[in-house]
Amino acid sequence: MADKDSVKAIDVHTASLQSYINSPEKQKSLYKRTLFVVSISQIFGGAGLAAGVTVGALIAQQMLGTDAFAGLPSALFTLGSAGSAFIVGRLSQRYGRRTGLSAGFMIGGLGAIGVLMAAIINSIFLLFASLLIYGAGTATNLQARYAGTDLANHKQRATAVSMTMVFTTFGAVAGPSLVNVMGDFALSIGVPSLAGPFILAAAAYMLAGAVLFIMLRPDPLVIARTIEAANEEPDDKGHVAAAEHTENKKGIIVGATVMILTQIVMVAIMTMTPVHMSHHGHSLGAVGLVIGFHIGAMYLPSLVTGALVDKLGRTAMAIASGTTLLLSGVIAAFAPGDSMVFLIIALSLLGLGWNFGLISGTALIVDSTDTATRAKTQGAVDVLIALSGAAGGALSGMIVAGSSFLALSLTGGILSLLLIPVVVWSRAAKV
Repeated sequence: MADKDSVKAIDVHTASLQSYINSPEKQKSLYKRTLFVVSISQIFGGAGLAAGVTVGALIAQQMLGTDAFAGLPSALFTLGSAGSAFIVGRLSQRYGRRTGLSAGFMIGGLGAIGVLMAAIINSIFLLFASLLIYGAGTATNLQARYAGTDLANHKQRATAVSMTMVFTTFGAVAGPSLVNVMGDFALSIGVPSLAGPFILAAAAYMLAGAVLFIMLRPDPLVIARTIEAANEEPDDKGHVAAAEHTENKKGIIVGATVMILTQIVMVAIMTMTPVHMSHHGHSLGAVGLVIGFHIGAMYLPSLVTGALVDKLGRTAMAIASGTTLLLSGVIAAFAPGDSMVFLIIALSLLGLGWNFGLISGTALIVDSTDTATRAKTQGAVDVLIALSGAAGGALSGMIVAGSSFLALSLTGGILSLLLIPVVVWSRAAKV
């Protein structure tokens, strides 16, 4: 009886998948539903992400009593996100986006709880271990952007990425703006104030995972794979339809390089901005405001950016990313340390440049892969992005301790110019 029920369930599932092959209307409806579900999860994911960005460096500075290792939290949770990106990518490739993304967010929530416990017992070792686990949420928050592209056509891909990223803004901006509120709440229950945002992070990541696990049905990657496989099957005359996508290694290299460079520059300058502001007497609320503008600029322009990437091209927006990051580095370097206005402008441009690079690079990756290997390749690329962020975070504290925030900002701005020869090479290579 059990075997018959299992066979019946498999037949129903197979029939459900097959129903999408010859129904553009159902494909379009699932595409829209996927964007909606992922967007809802991104609201929570953005709030969870913002906690570590805002107060991670300050917690380490407080526990260690030095600025030299204040970049370690950023390095640790980006390093943790590297390993998580690989795992989430593999899980998504094998079991679908729903399983990979929901698992990643849940693990990130557990990491946030660990950070909270580390602050309570003042354990630097638990803090560092928990930040590694917390990085799973960061990786998943980024990889969720790919889910919306699985059923998108070539002219929709950057727009699909951007639509999910726009909704990250709501949580990402709310997170830093609630720093003082969560700090006061933490104190009221006997927890150090700097750990307060991680209470929000734990709840937000858990909710993001729950939304995806419950609502992301049917799985968009599984459906896309089914459709692509059907298109490759021989017809009545024995002919095989050409697959929509082909693996393009040069395109993958260019897309990955664009995202890696923008990640290094963004993480390095962003990580040390709270410490730089602290040295100039800014309050925790002021730090939260600046980081809120920064994260808002990372995500809010996405809808416009996606349309521009689809209309003007991937390489044009990658060049725009490099020039925007350069401008950000110059302003951050020479802005008076006590000027909130200039810091907000510099960090907003930093977020905008990162946004240009991430969406154009992501579109290049999707263009250059097929469903047979797409999630696995995307996970591998995000590993490199996370490792580059870890390097940027770790080195940023050392550069500032050994030199200055000015030197760090200028170095980041100059490094961003490498994007230009990369995209010029891509055009010459006819990517």
